Amino acid sequence: MTSLDLGVVTPDLVLGDASSAGHQTPHLVLDIDRAVERYAIISAAFGSASVHYAVKANPHPILLEALVRAGSRFDVASPGEVQACLSAGAAATDLLYSNPVKRTSDIAAAWQAGVRRFVADSDGEIAKVAVAAPGSEVLIRIGTSGEGSDWPLSGKFGCAPQEAVALLRQAADLGLKAAGIAFHVGSQQRDPSRWQAPIASASWAFGRLRKIGIDLRVLDIGGGLPAAHEGSFPSLGVYRDTIFGALERHFDRDLPELIIEPGRGVVGDAGWLTSEVVGVSWRGGRRWIYVDAGVYTGLVETLGEAIRYRLYTERNESELGPAVLAGPTCDSVDVLYEKAPVMLPLSLCEGDRIVFGSAGAYTTSYSTVGFNGFAPLPTICRARAQGGLSR
Repeated sequence: MTSLDLGVVTPDLVLGDASSAGHQTPHLVLDIDRAVERYAIISAAFGSASVHYAVKANPHPILLEALVRAGSRFDVASPGEVQACLSAGAAATDLLYSNPVKRTSDIAAAWQAGVRRFVADSDGEIAKVAVAAPGSEVLIRIGTSGEGSDWPLSGKFGCAPQEAVALLRQAADLGLKAAGIAFHVGSQQRDPSRWQAPIASASWAFGRLRKIGIDLRVLDIGGGLPAAHEGSFPSLGVYRDTIFGALERHFDRDLPELIIEPGRGVVGDAGWLTSEVVGVSWRGGRRWIYVDAGVYTGLVETLGEAIRYRLYTERNESELGPAVLAGPTCDSVDVLYEKAPVMLPLSLCEGDRIVFGSAGAYTTSYSTVGFNGFAPLPTICRARAQGGLSR
């Protein structure tokens, strides 16, 4: 059984990596081969499912080009992501425009480029797709609780299954192809059973629509596969078996065309973010360590201490002690871990490096354009095929 732990970034790999040598911090080292390997593992585990890499996780051009060569399809959510995939060599028909709320002009531009699959979750969005992308396929996104995930995606998008049935009928009436159901159980989802309820709801919707002559054929089960952040999660095989068990239970032998949209699961463990300590101080009896990477330079997912990265230093032989970890800007929100302090060497001082493991996803794509004068997080690409090409 394939394990998602295969190829996880280790302290020896991170601290012994020569790609960072001579580069100013902070920066992200992105191992393209590791990401492609992870794509291949997920693709093999899910068999006939169509794997659409979630571009929002990390849209680096070298990564997208490598994934195109590996056979990946893509989950896109903006005109910029559509163009990035096309520029990387992807076919427009391999793109799924998954953002449920879009400008009419953006839908039209994607349709003109050849995109033919769109996700929606309201009658207004269905009407826009019908006008701007006539004859396209439409999937309706249903809501989930997001429970079990470190970064829930509930509330903003998704409708009730009963609404999805009505919307798919509306889509068919407007000349669109009512294709299926989509959902997302939350990013860094640690509980595979969270796919079961929405799969059951999707099966119910398929059945209701079949009775009135509308045959759905596509089920998009979103992303959620985890990276090796702090805490435990099952192997990839458990996710696969749980998901396919639910599909067989609720769809019997009439299985739909399955789409899965891993982002973090593909690229998370392929990157590590190197930062440098800029200061150490004691406040109220607590040690504060300030580093040059923070909320505004790629570590947005530490807000609420939701995503807890594994941390590595070159002083791992030193005695450890608790510390509050904070970013470099003047904004008081720029604190990474305070409620649950991190254990770091007591000898850490200015100039020492702290590496955030499994940081390939949602770091560079979240980095600001230069808040407080700090530059956006740069990427150093490692790729055997490109001879270590960096850009």
